[in-house]
Amino acid sequence: MTPDRFFALMLLLESRDAVTTQELASALGVSLRTITRDLNWLRDAGLPVIAHRGRLGGVTMLAGSGLDLTRLTPGERDHLSLTGLDERQRAELDASVESRRALSKLAAAQPRRVDELLPLTDVVHVDSRPWRQVRASGTTPASLIGAVRRGRRLRIEYDSPRASGPRDLVVDPYGLLAKAGVWYLVADCARVARMYRLERITTWNEVDQPRRIRESQTLATVTAALIEQWEHNHAIEVSATIDHTQIERAQRIFGLRLVLDGQEESDTGRKVTIRFLRLEDVRALLPFGSAITVHGPIEARAHLRDLATDLARHYAPSPTP
Repeated sequence: MTPDRFFALMLLLESRDAVTTQELASALGVSLRTITRDLNWLRDAGLPVIAHRGRLGGVTMLAGSGLDLTRLTPGERDHLSLTGLDERQRAELDASVESRRALSKLAAAQPRRVDELLPLTDVVHVDSRPWRQVRASGTTPASLIGAVRRGRRLRIEYDSPRASGPRDLVVDPYGLLAKAGVWYLVADCARVARMYRLERITTWNEVDQPRRIRESQTLATVTAALIEQWEHNHAIEVSATIDHTQIERAQRIFGLRLVLDGQEESDTGRKVTIRFLRLEDVRALLPFGSAITVHGPIEARAHLRDLATDLARHYAPSPTP
């Protein structure tokens, strides 16, 4: 259990008379199996967590046995309830100071015995950003979070790599998503959900209208649907061999889209499968040059050949007069 989830779980148990495991799982964004394991961990740690069966039952904690929440301000409770963020992401959201203050208050209220283990927050540090990530430009989470929390429509200028220039869009935001070290604005545009990378939002301003999100939809439900769509909507799978010296670089660039085929490396390199959303996206293989050989499909090889030909023609020496 992560420190963030531990405190969020304790806050939920302290603030309610009884709560079901399904409600806990939904609130923390984890599975029922994970919640059951977390509750067993709390009981094994000596915390009096009690589960009552029946229609009016639920999980409770004996009064006075958990965290002293009276020491926390409303703002500290709110920041502490953010789960899944590491310290860098909290800083990007401008939430690290209040989160640290809340954690220090809770830690001070429960002094550690000499024979106890060191707190997890002292011995575990999480940084979910990819290696060698270029510092992002554009909009920061801290600058946008206030407008999102006010529930207003936003007008954004979005510089998509697939468009000829920045687009002016009016969106209805659900909230912010931190995924794989990248921040996104999750919003409806013309009643269709989209994820907008913050680093590509060049400018934005609030519209003097409340947001118009779809009924019964939340940030959690919309985000889950978008991620599911992205992960299962790849149009093309490219089979290739990559020189063994370039495997680590390819893994950094393509992430989970790259799958190693087998365990053995041949003399020519490592066989892989790389998933792309569109045929046009195979141009991402050009920087590898001859270090990568695409075997199929045929249209991927043909498109790379056309791209390379255009590039060679672009840089061909000018004819001598």
